[in-house]
Amino acid sequence: MTYCVGMVLDKGLVLMSDTRTNSGVDNISSFRKLHHWSVPGERLIAVMTAGNLATTQAVISQLEERTKAPEDRENCILQGATMFQVATQIGRILRSTIEEVQRVNGDNGKGRFTATMIVAGQIKGMQPRLFMIYPEGNFIEASWDTPFFQIGETKYGRPILIRGYERGMSFEDAVKLMMVSFDSTLKANLSVGLPLDLLVIAKDRFEVTHASRVTEDDPYFATISSGWGNALRSAFYSLPSYTFSDDA
Repeated sequence: MTYCVGMVLDKGLVLMSDTRTNSGVDNISSFRKLHHWSVPGERLIAVMTAGNLATTQAVISQLEERTKAPEDRENCILQGATMFQVATQIGRILRSTIEEVQRVNGDNGKGRFTATMIVAGQIKGMQPRLFMIYPEGNFIEASWDTPFFQIGETKYGRPILIRGYERGMSFEDAVKLMMVSFDSTLKANLSVGLPLDLLVIAKDRFEVTHASRVTEDDPYFATISSGWGNALRSAFYSLPSYTFSDDA
């Protein structure tokens, strides 16, 4: 399993993903699920992946190859005129990859090789945009009503994001909020694990503002984890106590 979050702010975009993949409790590995490409001064595009590892790696490999392809070959990452076109082309690649795998594997492959992606970025002259792409190749875009997307193991970290998110918050607060969301997910589900990859994309910069990998010995993440646990216990005991008395 995995957990990825993409968030739209007034200041830009913040993305975070875990790196754990597993095929049973005795076969656990780490693979990067957050990838980005840029043309300095013109565009920056990032993709996060969740689902079957072979499928997602096949899609990412195709995107990588297209960035190195001759000019006469369609390049959805570096040549798409808008982020909508970029998302459309990535959706087509995802759908065709899944269809090809299912065709080769027949009925045994149905439902086993699906994947979901988050596509984020900005092209010069346009606003930063965030999309979630489904296995069928169609997608939805983030809006004022839905300003962040999650893929993978979403249920444990979602309440944190819903309660804490504000569109005008700083990048630093957004990263802190995401770390709390990831910590809650890590505590609840062994299929999500460190290290975590973080990418911050400031509006109209067209280059990575901040990128880092959060490992098990990261002191800030350790502080967030312990501090959040203590804060929850403190908040819990500050609430009014339930009573069995009929006179209460």
